Amino acid sequence: MSSIRKEISINASPESVWDALRDVGALHTRLVPGFVTDTRLEPGARTVTFGNGQVVRELIVDLNETDRRLVWAVVDGPFQHYNASAQVFDEGQARCRFVWIADLLPDGLANDVATMMEQGLSVIKRTMEASAVRASPTSR
Repeated sequence: MSSIRKEISINASPESVWDALRDVGALHTRLVPGFVTDTRLEPGARTVTFGNGQVVRELIVDLNETDRRLVWAVVDGPFQHYNASAQVFDEGQARCRFVWIADLLPDGLANDVATMMEQGLSVIKRTMEASAVRASPTSR
């Protein structure tokens, strides 16, 4: 089984980043616009359409407000197993660290998943930092 861990520092408050992450039906508008082009909710799950055309159904496993952690699983192909989490950590002074971990099978998909995670984190950083600038009292 492959385990991939990616993380990035973001110049935005952990509360604002968590608020966007926990809004599980708004990936395409609040967290990763363009990287994800559509998110459709259903009870306990969401269907995510990525910018590359890939569509996956993700079961929402846990949304933990205290730990600012979201866990989801993909139960359809091409994966035999896919479980992921994203968590937001406070780094002080309107900064946070976003950690994304994915465990998956088959191992042959790990490089593609790692590349997508890196692209997604880049979009998250850009989106959340732009949002923080717009919300800053000095930018008004």
